Amino acid sequence: MAILNIRIIGDPVLRTVADPVTDFGPELAKLVADMTETMEDVDGAGLAAPQVGVSKRVFTYRINGVEGHIVNPVLENSEDFQADHVEGCLSIPGLGFPVKRFRTTRITGVDKDNNPVEVAAEDLLARCFQHENDHLDGVLFTDRLEGEDRKAALRSIRNANYDAVMERTTAKRAKTVGSSFGGAAFGAGAAGTKG
Repeated sequence: MAILNIRIIGDPVLRTVADPVTDFGPELAKLVADMTETMEDVDGAGLAAPQVGVSKRVFTYRINGVEGHIVNPVLENSEDFQADHVEGCLSIPGLGFPVKRFRTTRITGVDKDNNPVEVAAEDLLARCFQHENDHLDGVLFTDRLEGEDRKAALRSIRNANYDAVMERTTAKRAKTVGSSFGGAAFGAGAAGTKG
């Protein structure tokens, strides 16, 4: 397993709709294992494949002792909303705002071995599923903001020197970061990926 670099806002892969997974094998198993290790290393609640430069529909999660991964997820959200909670994102370091999310979510998909997965979620787990699934559609949590929060978030992003943030974040993580995917590995040559 390896700790992967997390892509920061401005990287095109974060704005690209991820491709469905069609190849279930050792490369997918390695991707899921590396994403899980990376998520745990940075104490994240979830991590989507585009955040590590792989434009595939996969994410990992870990909320209150419930952890796992979903491949090719499909969400069915309730019509009502939960109370707004502040969300942050590993791909937008240092930024957090309250985000409106559906109260419950039922997610279906498959695991790395192509076995069916179905999870009913509420509260933080439902929020996590919605946040990570947004990443698979090229949507960041800041896109969900409205009014003054949206203006403040966009101003913060414009004023932030994300090149410097990326350098600091990469340097901080450098001691644990392992090899990323290249060559014939998962996502190689996909649009928006970098070596």
